[in-house]
Amino acid sequence: MDIIGSTQNKRVRYLKSLQTKPRFRRSERKLILEGDRLIADALSSKGKPELALYSPGRANYDLIAELQDRNCALQPVSEAVLRHVSDTQQAPGILVAFQLPRPPLPHPAERVLILDAVREPGNLGAILRTAGAAGVDLAIMAPNCVDPYNAKALRAGMGAHFRLPIVESSWKEVAAYCHDLSLYVAAPSSSLHHTAVDWRDRWALIVGSEAHGISKSALKLARSRVSIPMLGAAESLNVASAAAVILFEAQRQRLAVASR
Repeated sequence: MDIIGSTQNKRVRYLKSLQTKPRFRRSERKLILEGDRLIADALSSKGKPELALYSPGRANYDLIAELQDRNCALQPVSEAVLRHVSDTQQAPGILVAFQLPRPPLPHPAERVLILDAVREPGNLGAILRTAGAAGVDLAIMAPNCVDPYNAKALRAGMGAHFRLPIVESSWKEVAAYCHDLSLYVAAPSSSLHHTAVDWRDRWALIVGSEAHGISKSALKLARSRVSIPMLGAAESLNVASAAAVILFEAQRQRLAVASR
């Protein structure tokens, strides 16, 4: 197969658009993953690859064989083309377009995480990675969140996008889905500490942007505010750290009951 060396090639332009245009990603229902680890993780989570661009001199051919077994179209390209499409400073030897994962929504859900206007993709990806590790059933992107399939969010998520159901919803839809859950919002001003909440019950937790604060819609929806007690001069944690502290406390309580 000929090696593509032009950035104007149809396949190259298609993947570049997926990489850089959120609306195009949504219309095509595709995302781009770069590097062996993320791609292998997506494959192990039953991700559906469609098109791969790879460097013949640097690609992992065991991974290439697995992609071929999944009926993924494979296209060798020059290093210049990989650098053109890649979102990283040091382009890996392969990048792959996958179908956007569409796992079924859990009904009923017992543990739901709601992201309120989280706009930094690294934070969003880290939160999703934590949520998957802490046993969250569903992550809901409320209005004004960054695109969860942004390249930086995908890298920070480390495969969580394929293991955790993720949906984008209006506040009306959030309210309908979570109407029978105990719904909390993480807020620094609350006297209710996260360790005092009974996380063994069915719950939903809203976490929001540190820079912009919790939205009025989130505060109106939540039953209670919950905070993380802090010592010293620090006033708050960033949203990814705060989510991790609360979610792993919830997991600790659940595991403590299971071990009895």
